[in-house]
Amino acid sequence: MSQQLNSSDRHFDQLATRFAEKIYGGAKGAIRLAVLQADLTEALPERPLRVLDIGAGLGHMSLWLAGRGHQVTVSEPAAPMLEGARQRFAEAGLAATFIQAPWQELPALLDEPYDLVVCHAVLEWLAEPFTILPVLRQLTREDGWLSLAFYNRDALVYRNLLKGHFRKLRSNELAGEKQSLTPQEPLDPRQLAAQLAPLWRVETQSGIRVFHDYMPVDFQKRADLEQLLEMELSHRRHPAFAGLGRYLHWICRPM
Repeated sequence: MSQQLNSSDRHFDQLATRFAEKIYGGAKGAIRLAVLQADLTEALPERPLRVLDIGAGLGHMSLWLAGRGHQVTVSEPAAPMLEGARQRFAEAGLAATFIQAPWQELPALLDEPYDLVVCHAVLEWLAEPFTILPVLRQLTREDGWLSLAFYNRDALVYRNLLKGHFRKLRSNELAGEKQSLTPQEPLDPRQLAAQLAPLWRVETQSGIRVFHDYMPVDFQKRADLEQLLEMELSHRRHPAFAGLGRYLHWICRPM
């Protein structure tokens, strides 16, 4: 399948260090990784899998999966991010295949589909987020899994409501500034579910940071990380709170 490159897709060549500090530094990153890892541990079989991590960034999830014995291909379009992933693997003494390429080029570069395709925090940086969905399906085996994590528009709306940013909500201006780390296309979960439906069956849904980001800053600073992780994990699928997660994590199987 040939896909036209879109120059409006956002990559992180110039923001790799800031991205690493903002996304993975501190409690926010720890909660994010804890939820993703817990979900995947529950869903995946206990055997080595061929894994493709699309938009892998600095390779945090790839490294964890490789450490569990999976054969991992790390795909990332931004050279500084991919080099950071290489260094992390080298320091850990783990092996992987590294590909510097945007998602549009992957079908032509890869010979066969994978048992697990990981696509975390990618859709919200694309000019046309839903165009990647058929490619994700093409790259996944018929009996495989898709781990899809995305920036939740509902959580962004709720946070703006709490702050009283009513004018911003009325104008529907929720996208981040060009040089900010607020995604350019926060995703409406209902719209995404409708687009997924012909290709994927969503088996599990979890919220990532279902309460942490709404806590007063002073409370965040004083909170014990171990207790934060315990509470986030225990509430990640709560029917009232899961949909408030700053990110949502869906594990999907092909239709």
